Amino acid sequence: MPSNSAGIIAYRKREEIEVLLVHPGGPFWRSKDLGAWSIPKGEYADAGDAEAAARREFAEELGVEVTVPLTALGQVKQRGGKVVTAFAAKLDIDTASIRSNTFEMEWPPRSGKRQTFPEVDRAAWFTLEAAQARINSGQRPLLDRLAQLISGERLAPTPP
Repeated sequence: MPSNSAGIIAYRKREEIEVLLVHPGGPFWRSKDLGAWSIPKGEYADAGDAEAAARREFAEELGVEVTVPLTALGQVKQRGGKVVTAFAAKLDIDTASIRSNTFEMEWPPRSGKRQTFPEVDRAAWFTLEAAQARINSGQRPLLDRLAQLISGERLAPTPP
């Protein structure tokens, strides 16, 4: 059964527009870069509130509470079927000071040993062009919608 996730694309204006992406923690993602990054996001129940979930997950993955207004960017469906609802927020965060929550798993596999890993092992600011190469391919349309929003274009309706 596909799950629902909600997240926030933080953006800032420097010489160019930059977006904040996070890299998943844990041993499976350690050496992956292109296509491995994501917006800070997490799952929520069908009846749950996407905006509240997006704010909660941002705080859990980065240790930063988002109190500014959010702008809806719509939904995308990732390759595995997960539906991601995204919001945009104009923020400037120091990536050196992020604090992610953790998860525990058996590692190495079948060793009987449990290890704790950060859910997010790093966050970084990327230009929109650089972010297109690094972000999970299913989330790329969200970057296009953000660019539209920032340029003042009207956002096209997103399919359910």
